[in-house]
Amino acid sequence: MTAAVPAGDIVAMLRREAQAAGFDAVAITSTDAIADAGPRLDAFLEAGFHGSMTWLAEHAARRRDPRALWPDAKSAIVLAKSYAPATDPIATKQPRNRAVISAYARGKDYHDVVKSGLKQVARRLQAATGADVKVFVDTAPLMEKPLAQAAGLGWQGRHTNLVSREHGSWLFLGVILTTAQLANDPPEQDHCGSCRRCLDACPTNAFPQPYQLDARRCIAYLTIEHKGHIADEFRVAIGNRVFGCDDCLAVCPWNKFAAVTREIRFHARAATDSPPLAELLALDDAAFRASFAGTPVKRTGRDRIVRNALIAAGNSGDVSLVPRVIELLDEGAAIVRAMAVWALARLDPEEAMRQRALRAADADADVAAEWSRV
Repeated sequence: MTAAVPAGDIVAMLRREAQAAGFDAVAITSTDAIADAGPRLDAFLEAGFHGSMTWLAEHAARRRDPRALWPDAKSAIVLAKSYAPATDPIATKQPRNRAVISAYARGKDYHDVVKSGLKQVARRLQAATGADVKVFVDTAPLMEKPLAQAAGLGWQGRHTNLVSREHGSWLFLGVILTTAQLANDPPEQDHCGSCRRCLDACPTNAFPQPYQLDARRCIAYLTIEHKGHIADEFRVAIGNRVFGCDDCLAVCPWNKFAAVTREIRFHARAATDSPPLAELLALDDAAFRASFAGTPVKRTGRDRIVRNALIAAGNSGDVSLVPRVIELLDEGAAIVRAMAVWALARLDPEEAMRQRALRAADADADVAAEWSRV
């Protein structure tokens, strides 16, 4: 290795650069350090726990091992950035006529923030070593959480997310793969002990057993990734969550050591800080894009957010929302119409029966099924 910085100083340089780039933690592991992650992924996929996230299965061969993604890579530099919220996400679920948006999505999209920092560190590493580098922020088939545990940044807790003794459950991860052979940090051990707060906190029983997540039952999956109609069995449990769920993360005892994120770009905006359900129900596509530009919420799209807001409205008990719910009965998107029927039936059963009598049968089978239950 030809290095502008002596080999023994490379790691120290990386730590300085990571701090300068705004990261809260950095550690190094080898690309062959997560051999047991592949079988766990295979079991997850075979059980169908990934639901409609077909890309997980389509790219499973490359996802199982970083060397399958880039055979020449020798080391993985894992960097973490805290997004610890200023307030308890569980407490923000009150009042019920306001929407809950997951803590990670209340500020600027983390993909943009983390990737820019990764590029800054990677350029410095490349200049110092002459090695090739590539950066990744969860959009590529790379298993960041197992790499983070192998590098010693934390451990995958019983809720399957990374837990840090310094930052709790509130970490965004990014990875730099490099052809440089760097000294490895020791892996982290599991410190969950007998605690099962995260498992017991799940509103939809999405954990078949500790360290296993059935995404098909997870509110985060249902409100963000799932594109179709949300099954009736989950709607009441969703409460007023319109984008994601933090319950299993928020109850983790290790969060008591986490300081509020120092990254101002992750702080909540007005549009994402418990917005009134009435405002979300009134959004057209242009208003949705304007309100959530630059945040993770925008990627889910207006129709799914309004679908979720209607479920929240149905759970709210707020009859002042009824007029807007009625307007959405004639929405173009079937996933919106179906949840408008459900929400109206919850808020005002008599009005739901009246609206049913005024309308011809809906061509969408799921919407028609909702009307049949009124």
